[in-house]
Amino acid sequence: MPFPFLLFFSSMFLSFPSLSFSQQTPPKGYLINCGATRRSVIDGRVWLPDGNFISAGTSKSLTVPGLVPTLSTVRSFPLENKNLRRKFCYVVRVYRGARYLIRTTYYYGGVNGLDFDSPPVFHQIVDGTFWSLVNTTEDYGKGLSSYYEGVFEAKGNTMSVCVASNTYTVSDPFISSLEMLILGDSIYNTTKFDSHALHLVARHSFGHNGSIIRYPDDQFDRYWQPYEENVSVTASKKIPAVSGFWNIPPSKVFETALSTAQLESMELRWPPFSLPNSIYYIALYFADNSDSMSSNSRVIDMHINDVRYYSNLVLSSEGAAVFATRWPLGGLTKITLSPAANSNGSPLINAGEIFDVLRLGGRTHTRDVIALEELKNSLRNPPLDWNGDPCLPRDYTWTGVKCSEGERTRVISLNLTGMGLLGSLSPSIANLTALNGIWLSNNSLSGVIPDLSSLKLLEILHLQDNQLTGEIPSSLGEMKSLRELFLQNNNLTGRIPDSLIGRPGLEVRTSGNQFLSPPPS
Repeated sequence: MPFPFLLFFSSMFLSFPSLSFSQQTPPKGYLINCGATRRSVIDGRVWLPDGNFISAGTSKSLTVPGLVPTLSTVRSFPLENKNLRRKFCYVVRVYRGARYLIRTTYYYGGVNGLDFDSPPVFHQIVDGTFWSLVNTTEDYGKGLSSYYEGVFEAKGNTMSVCVASNTYTVSDPFISSLEMLILGDSIYNTTKFDSHALHLVARHSFGHNGSIIRYPDDQFDRYWQPYEENVSVTASKKIPAVSGFWNIPPSKVFETALSTAQLESMELRWPPFSLPNSIYYIALYFADNSDSMSSNSRVIDMHINDVRYYSNLVLSSEGAAVFATRWPLGGLTKITLSPAANSNGSPLINAGEIFDVLRLGGRTHTRDVIALEELKNSLRNPPLDWNGDPCLPRDYTWTGVKCSEGERTRVISLNLTGMGLLGSLSPSIANLTALNGIWLSNNSLSGVIPDLSSLKLLEILHLQDNQLTGEIPSSLGEMKSLRELFLQNNNLTGRIPDSLIGRPGLEVRTSGNQFLSPPPS
């Protein structure tokens, strides 16, 4: 679900805040203005151009008047074939183990021309995990941009955030801005981020009717949208300290609350849209800051879709957060807040968050990722989609890369035949130890053939029709699994190793080189 912008539970938690307070500082991380060519300062915070984070796509400026700077440019990615699944990834250096709020923003602005009135529909991916579908058509029809937000833990020293075409994509995908901000260790820390991530479904400040609440009110720059319902809105007399509050919501969300005028139940249709069947993280925030009642006299029971969520919650001026980490939902959602039997006050609620709990899609074996990155760096013109995870998600492997099935994902073949590649073969290719085939023929590769003796499973090595020089490594003759070695039409010199001549089960082709001895017949 995009956001416009101008169980029966397995575990349930109740949190009361401490009264400590700490000075807020701007969240650390990256603010990336996609398509921009220079730095800009907006509201005292520095936005970076995106050229250092991505090598694919085209920077474009929108002609729509009056746009804020982060919407006035986009990076657009060419859709060469609408049936071709390709991903284009921003790669950002991060702190391993840190938890990041990732927010992407999209404003189409007609960037794909008059033939495409509506924005394209496409996917967004984080590392090897499908994050969400990007469909901004409804917001764009209202003249609004759309944003998506998720919480992911960094598994390595880099994270990739990718835009990916799919079968619904009929014109070039694009992106307006990317934010990656570090969250505190205590934020959403009951989620098992080693195996899951969070995709924001809704985050609202109940009773608030102003603009979106964000930094500096929220120290992590989360967006709290205004939300009004056909019930009473109560203004708070006193704001609780929030630094010890679970998930540290901004104090501003406690300035208003939804309540009832009488001692009766209150029903909220929240989120205000239908949800797909999934498992959700739900957090609700409360503080009784009226001065008209005695202490601990407002007590409420909570139900979600008529299933008990929490009972006998005593509301006080210090506030409380109640959350469930895995709650099944689907369709429209009804939240019922009722006065408990011992309550002298009507129910109220200040704010709420709900996330879809995403299962991570895994990662390609680190050794293989490093090897492919070094190979990429040795090429002057690697394929444009060689960014992000090489193998995952399964439908979005790098061009020419084939990977194994199962939990331990390895690269098993490399086929870049006829792609006009320039550069050399990095010795790191020998670290792709699960390879059974290498097809790199009909390119313009130069330099020597590296030692590949560590590739014990390699059966096919096609390097013909390049510009390779030097001698054939004698180690190729020691590779017992090798059955095809095609080296013809290069600039190789020296002698053909005896171990390659006449070996049963091995086909060797070496014509069109400058050997001192004739090639085997």
